[in-house]
Amino acid sequence: MSNFLKKVLGKDDKFYVLLEASAEEARTSARALSKVHAAIGTPGFEAALGELVVSRRKDKRLGLSITEELCATFVTPLEREDIEALANALYKIPKTAEKIAERMAICPTQFAADIVTKQVRMLEQATDVLVGLVAALRRLSDMERIRDAYEILQTIEGDADKLMVGLLRDLYQGAVDAKEVVILKDIYELLERAIDHCRDAGKVVFQIALKYS
Repeated sequence: MSNFLKKVLGKDDKFYVLLEASAEEARTSARALSKVHAAIGTPGFEAALGELVVSRRKDKRLGLSITEELCATFVTPLEREDIEALANALYKIPKTAEKIAERMAICPTQFAADIVTKQVRMLEQATDVLVGLVAALRRLSDMERIRDAYEILQTIEGDADKLMVGLLRDLYQGAVDAKEVVILKDIYELLERAIDHCRDAGKVVFQIALKYS
């Protein structure tokens, strides 16, 4: 009987567990992307790419589980639209990371610039912060900690934007051939988008915290 009531009233922590797992997969995908970049032109590239694909598939299944639980649960610990918004924002991170890896798989090895490494590291940092933010949903009373973490995400996103402007300036004004401009611009923009998705997910958590503070 108690299990039935939990299912109907949503008093267990299944949504927290699923969202935390999704955030972990976002971090896993960022770390896998770092491995992919480091392995460009080496025999280990395919294995690194496979790890990222697996992470994205896991997160997709987590998203489906969240949707199923929302349909099966009468009362949820957070508002349904907030759970859906956060789940969608989290899923976009592994999805975008996989797109970046696909571009790396087809671009010439000499285009694996060190500057890409800076953006990948920023993405890793952003997902590290995001994991802690999503975990804080269980402790919405700790508003100061949530605000601080969200501000860190905003700082990372802002730094990434500044780096992106510099990268594009170097591409457009430097002695770079047209093919290299197209390839690197695509990868740069996708990396910036992945970091933006981290910021967006953090914003959802911050807004949830404001509602319940």
